Amino acid sequence: MARMHAEDLIIRPAQAADEKELSELNRAAWSWLSDVSPQPAEDDSVFDERHTPDQFLIARLDGRLVGYIRVVPPTPLASNGHVRQIQGLAVGAEARGRGIGRALIEAGCAAARADGARRITLRVLGHNAPARRLYESCGFVVEGSLAEEFLIDGAYVDDIWMARPLTA
Repeated sequence: MARMHAEDLIIRPAQAADEKELSELNRAAWSWLSDVSPQPAEDDSVFDERHTPDQFLIARLDGRLVGYIRVVPPTPLASNGHVRQIQGLAVGAEARGRGIGRALIEAGCAAARADGARRITLRVLGHNAPARRLYESCGFVVEGSLAEEFLIDGAYVDDIWMARPLTA
């Protein structure tokens, strides 16, 4: 697959008007490899009171929405207000292998840093080797795991916790 040129990719904050495309991408990108809940229904919303447009960065390539990252505070506690957590990353199948996931991760880290965060965390399923390799290549390290935390599609799967500092 051809690599894109940096000027072809636009990463920007999501807007309410992006919801239909985001919902379609979220449904299309769903897989037991990366998700712990059943596939969203066709009419499921991406945005609600807990998932607001300002939490998402979207990637557009040639005018099409091809990916997103969702970065949020992990809790409402002031004592860990210096931490952000990736709670969603997806790249459409047709756009994978072109550096879009990496660009979204770096943009999410930059936005978290600009918001005052000192570290960023995430959770990834133990059997999701492609995502784990991507996160590791972006500087994330495993900080812990919960063995057999999920029963997914008939198999027990570990929940892996990863993190990356956002300070120099």
